[in-house]
Amino acid sequence: MIEFFTENPFGIVLLILGQSLLILVPLLVALAFLMYADRKVWAAVQMRRGPNVVGPWGVLQSFADFIKYIVKEIVVPAGADRVVFFIAPLITFVVAVIAWAVIPFAEGWVLADVNVAVLYVLAISSLGVYGIIMGGWASNSKYPFLGSLRSAAQMISYEVSMGLIIIGVILSTGSLNFGDIVRAQDGNLGLLNWYWLPHLPMVFLFFISALAETNRPPFDLPEAESELVAGFMVEYSSTPFLLFMIGELMAVVLMCALTSILFFGGWLSPIPGLPDGVLWLVAKMVFFFFVFAMVKAIVPRYRYDQLMRLGWKVFLPLSLGWVVLVAFLAKFEVLGGFWARWIGA
Repeated sequence: MIEFFTENPFGIVLLILGQSLLILVPLLVALAFLMYADRKVWAAVQMRRGPNVVGPWGVLQSFADFIKYIVKEIVVPAGADRVVFFIAPLITFVVAVIAWAVIPFAEGWVLADVNVAVLYVLAISSLGVYGIIMGGWASNSKYPFLGSLRSAAQMISYEVSMGLIIIGVILSTGSLNFGDIVRAQDGNLGLLNWYWLPHLPMVFLFFISALAETNRPPFDLPEAESELVAGFMVEYSSTPFLLFMIGELMAVVLMCALTSILFFGGWLSPIPGLPDGVLWLVAKMVFFFFVFAMVKAIVPRYRYDQLMRLGWKVFLPLSLGWVVLVAFLAKFEVLGGFWARWIGA
């Protein structure tokens, strides 16, 4: 039976399909409850009740919304490019999904344990810009097109600083494999061995860049209701809009996972002696999603010129200078190799 899944081409395809579903199905179910939690946090900050009707405490509200989007009529603008109009949300959804192929949930729990996983995620996340631009252009409307251009400029701007911050982590680890990055943070001091301490200034820059990269408040300028009605998605309804929304939320959860893996030990236990495992990674992701939700509720929206100035004139120089500094600290093994783990050596 084992030979069927390791040697037979049909068996290998079935195995990969099963592993993919094992990641995708729990992730999609988790997104429904995370959306519910996001709305509850926002409501609590504003002293409202939030979703509270569908199911106990309103926990089934996300599933009701899902059914509503599925059964509604798909409205396509008369002057839209129908082919590109429908391909755009598919690209956004698919790109958000396939990035999870290299995310390790625990030791050995990864669909594709590739040595260039960091480059893979950066490349895949960059492709998300295409779905947004295509959606804004295909609608044949001024407001969506302006929103898509804004989003493209915003995502490209903050991808640069995010990439440079990740380079600092790579210099410390000596590997582009996410599993190696997590194992390099393992030690007898628990959470004090994690990269949040040696790379402390960049943790905040990475988190803020993740907000901008995923178009989350206070950087939701592409969907600024006060200016562009709803941004690049304004002409979308029903299932295509749902695909955009799921893709955006999945990108947020991916950023929570990357923050946990790069700086907070991934599946490692924060307390020495406690067993490591997938539950630690899930708990860290839930915590960072809560922070995402709190930022959405309490931080006022930036102007677009402030957003771009922050990305190019503040984050880019700081992250570039940090790469140079970490290279120096790792090369000369300052503080006994505090910045130089090099587990692949």
